[in-house]
Amino acid sequence: MKSMNWKEAIQHWRTLSPGERKRRHLQAIPRHVARSMAMEGEPVDETYLRERLAHLIPPPDPSKPSSTS
Repeated sequence: MKSMNWKEAIQHWRTLSPGERKRRHLQAIPRHVARSMAMEGEPVDETYLRERLAHLIPPPDPSKPSSTS
């Protein structure tokens, strides 16, 4: 997949369904939290956070092609 500039990335984000946007947003939370905690000197395992949030993130819709942004 080619790299998108910021305008293309925004256009792509807007074409996603609300459910897919929510899923991707929730999927990004563990990484953001882990990085923030590490910067504060209190690292937390990203894998642990992903496991704890797994019940909130529905699996991707198999009828739609997956695209990474």
